[in-house]
Amino acid sequence: MSVNIDSRVVAPGSDEYVDEAWRLKERINSQEGVLKQRHDFFTDAYRRSTVHCYLQEDDLVGFAAVRRDGYILFLAVSTEFRGQGIGKRLVARVADDNESITCHARTSNENALEFYEHLGFEIKRRINGYYEDGGDAYYLKLGSDSGLADRISEFVRR
Repeated sequence: MSVNIDSRVVAPGSDEYVDEAWRLKERINSQEGVLKQRHDFFTDAYRRSTVHCYLQEDDLVGFAAVRRDGYILFLAVSTEFRGQGIGKRLVARVADDNESITCHARTSNENALEFYEHLGFEIKRRINGYYEDGGDAYYLKLGSDSGLADRISEFVRR
């Protein structure tokens, strides 16, 4: 990863970077048709989460908003910065604080599904009509029984 990318953690209750995260999410939505949350839902969930951020200069290039139980509400990396290990590092930061990590991914979001599968997440179940627009989701889990910390550490070292 480039040396000019900084990491920050936003504590629950803070609005820091919420507008930047919304703009990044919306840019990805317009490019890929994923991350379709409404503004009020997104900002409320963001404020209730611990948010791990990566920034280049003052530009947000990736973030993961995570609940206390290790559930990833949002994970987004700018398309220009994909393939540089930012997503892996975001998941690694979540793994530092949690025994297991879970999330939902749209069944049609091939990029996300490939990414999570590469890290060792397993599909636990399909949920039809999960999203507000009627889209289906997979519930994914990566837990301590799969050597989570060791696996993520191995990916980050690569």
